[in-house]
Amino acid sequence: MTNLVTDEELYSRFLDNRDEDALLVLITRHKESLMLFINGFVRDIDRAEELALDTFSEVAAGPTLFSGGSSFKTWLFAIGRNLALKSINKSKRLFARSIEEINEFTDGEPTDQFGHYDSPEMELLKDEQNRKLYEAMSLLNPEYRRILVLLYFEDMTREEAAAVMGKSKKQVYNLAERGRKALKEILVKTGFEYDIH
Repeated sequence: MTNLVTDEELYSRFLDNRDEDALLVLITRHKESLMLFINGFVRDIDRAEELALDTFSEVAAGPTLFSGGSSFKTWLFAIGRNLALKSINKSKRLFARSIEEINEFTDGEPTDQFGHYDSPEMELLKDEQNRKLYEAMSLLNPEYRRILVLLYFEDMTREEAAAVMGKSKKQVYNLAERGRKALKEILVKTGFEYDIH
């Protein structure tokens, strides 16, 4: 059932029959990648996990938002993105941070002088090559990083990435081209060889 049935079919089963198993399969398929995507916005893996679960709660609430005009995954990631942005805005208001602190909070900059993140998400990336690539990506402009994650790690089309990010296809194309170029430069400087097409 899990490998042969599409996300859209599973979601339809859940909506039509309240099939909890179908919803669990969707959660299993997408929770970790959605959580890592959201973490690119909120920079707190525990908060990202909560927001991923909130995203699935919205999905479980009903069909009013999903028209089928995009893939289920695109719709899911767009909901996650919106919840992450709302969470960031709420945090900004609650803590009444200065403009400089807000920029530091949302820029996605590394947390130490070596460009590393002090985050449990690094535990998820056991493979040395992936960890090096992830560290290089952490140095990218946040928008470049998000687009590259959607296109190359989540295998979304440019149209799907545009829908998730709220951008035009041309903007996605330009961000992806600039992001690939910037990532390649970082990788070359660190002596790491990774082919990015």
